[in-house]
Amino acid sequence: MALRWRRFNRLMVLVAAVALGAAAAWPAAASSLWTGAGSLYADNKARQVGDLVTIIIVERTQATSTAQTQTGQDTSVNFGPVLWNSVPIVPGFGLSGNDNFRAGGSTTRGGSLNARMTAKVVEVLPNGNLVIEGRQTIIVNDEEQVIVVSGTIRPQDIAPDNTVLSTYVADATISYHGAGTIGDKQEPGLLTRLFNWLF
Repeated sequence: MALRWRRFNRLMVLVAAVALGAAAAWPAAASSLWTGAGSLYADNKARQVGDLVTIIIVERTQATSTAQTQTGQDTSVNFGPVLWNSVPIVPGFGLSGNDNFRAGGSTTRGGSLNARMTAKVVEVLPNGNLVIEGRQTIIVNDEEQVIVVSGTIRPQDIAPDNTVLSTYVADATISYHGAGTIGDKQEPGLLTRLFNWLF
């Protein structure tokens, strides 16, 4: 019985040694539940050239111009009688007239643009501000709509989700134009433009 017990102990020691040797031969590989790129605690805001930032365009413009003009002029001329030997041969007469002009007008223009697009950081200024440029082209049924945005933003104005409102873009240039059948119909025809140029 004691002999069998000693053999069992030796077998267990041999198995443990083989297991330890195999563990030493194969390096352990740690696995993580976090599979996303970058650190779990990293700040994903745009901060250097090449980074992307989402611009939320919320623009509304309203302009009103009013003009009033009024001018007036009164003129009068009087002539005395023409005398000959102290006898009036032509009686006196007078002329008077007035000229009045009054005009007024007003113009009101407004527009709004709501969009969401991503721009790229093209330059980091010495003070840390970011120069961005972005272009978005949408083509639907041969109608092409293009939005172009450029300007300068401050890093502190970028929200935690890496978005910034267009109202926070300094020196902003936001253009929106379309090309296609509908866009062509918005332009006056050749004859209309010719008459407008002549008259």
